[in-house]
Amino acid sequence: MESEAFAVVMAGGGGTRLWPLSTRTRPKQFLRLSKRSLIQETVARISPLFPFERICVVTVRGQGELISEHLPEIPVKNILEEPLARNTAPCLGFAAIHLKQIDPAAVMVVLPADHYIEEAGRFRQALTLGMEVAQQGYLVTLGIVPDYPATGYGYIAAGDVLSGSQDDIKAYHVKHFVEKPSLAKAKTFIDEGNYYWNSGIFIWKVERILEEIARHMPELYSGLEEVEASWKCSELNDIIAKVYQKQEAVSIDHGVMEKASRIAVIPVEMGWNDLGDWNSLGAVLEKDADGNVIHAKHIGIDSKDSTVFSLQDKLIATIGLENIVIVDTPEALLVMDRKRAQDIKEIVVKLKMESKAASTSE
Repeated sequence: MESEAFAVVMAGGGGTRLWPLSTRTRPKQFLRLSKRSLIQETVARISPLFPFERICVVTVRGQGELISEHLPEIPVKNILEEPLARNTAPCLGFAAIHLKQIDPAAVMVVLPADHYIEEAGRFRQALTLGMEVAQQGYLVTLGIVPDYPATGYGYIAAGDVLSGSQDDIKAYHVKHFVEKPSLAKAKTFIDEGNYYWNSGIFIWKVERILEEIARHMPELYSGLEEVEASWKCSELNDIIAKVYQKQEAVSIDHGVMEKASRIAVIPVEMGWNDLGDWNSLGAVLEKDADGNVIHAKHIGIDSKDSTVFSLQDKLIATIGLENIVIVDTPEALLVMDRKRAQDIKEIVVKLKMESKAASTSE
């Protein structure tokens, strides 16, 4: 390779659709669904490709110590804390400026901290090809081969295959990005066969992503220049906070990828799941003979296709349930029809409004 590659793990999300298991003080990426937390699983998957000193983690201010607890192998200097959550465009711009100080020609591999990937070897194969394609000046994203017409994901339309692709996994020119579609349109995408789910996993050279941010998000780029100019100043954290205050919350997809040139997609089947809600979580966890996902002290009679998850050491008994989600934590109890999993965000919004109203009235 012409330059070193670094992994950037994004670990600042709140995972509100997994409330009440995931909260502001117990974010989704730190949840343990197996022997390791999700962020530990993420780093373990990429460790054959990246030594710990070339893995960076971007989180929100106040979670740096928690990152170090889960990932003691990662150098503290590689843990970047954002002063405010402003979605992925400012996050990745900040990370790019950080890597530019280390190696201006670096390749940057961007990974969410909270995804589930069953076939780690296949995943690393796709990343390896992605790094080769990125060296050619492309902004690369991994596309997930869809197995049903999902309406909750954005799609990527692939065009012609790029030269130099490997035999069993290929990179394609991106024709365009598509917002979350209607069910009818998603079915059409599946039938056409060249549309892939947008995974949120990206690979690019630092200089290329900064060029595109400068072109399509000039206000953000101006702020990043201010941060870079102050990189060795004692007031750096204050300057970063000031810059973030001015930024809108914009994803890298909307801010850059949908408008940029030279975009490539690598379609891959690797047992991927973004664990976005209680339905997707239930899809990857082990089920009993009745289709139930049980992570609790539980006894059930005639309960089917339900999820029971508890952080507490008390018995949960169910009778005659079907397609129900029960989540018990020290802070809250959720009982929900599985089909309403997407509506949890409305509960979270109401809780925030009530908390704000209560603090105002004091």
